[in-house]
Amino acid sequence: MNKKVIKEVISWVMVIGIALALALIINRFIIFKVEVPSGSMEKTIMTGDKVVTLRLSYIFSNPKRGDIVVFPYPDNEEVDYIKRIIGLPGDTIEIKEGVLYINDDPYIEDYLMEPMDNENFGPIDVPEGCYFMMGDNRNTSMDSRAWSNKFVKKDKIKGKAILKYPKLTWLN
Repeated sequence: MNKKVIKEVISWVMVIGIALALALIINRFIIFKVEVPSGSMEKTIMTGDKVVTLRLSYIFSNPKRGDIVVFPYPDNEEVDYIKRIIGLPGDTIEIKEGVLYINDDPYIEDYLMEPMDNENFGPIDVPEGCYFMMGDNRNTSMDSRAWSNKFVKKDKIKGKAILKYPKLTWLN
């Protein structure tokens, strides 16, 4: 009977070990989760929402305008940010009286929290291999407009946000 119990315990330890190893591999190479700490992406992603990010999104393709991505903050790479890609390599970005222009054309965005304040920015040209990022809550977002290093290089993008779910709270 002891051998049977030992075999059962070993089989459970192996199953748990394999599950942990797979979880670590998946988290390191395929997907990861981030929790959004601020309101810079509201109304698309709310403060406290968790976002599943796919690391493999840009292995065979380039990021697209409108993608929401996770990347290290260019002015302090120890902190991850999540923003929307607005400017692609070669684009000219400008804001005139609160209206975003990309390559001299007004860019319409239906996902914004509210209209932008009557601000002006740019024009600024996005270098090759780089992207210009903005939050959806433009009036409170610390994004490419405010950073010292205005652009995110493609190889710094950790992944594309593919799924969000709300903050879980205990019910009383």
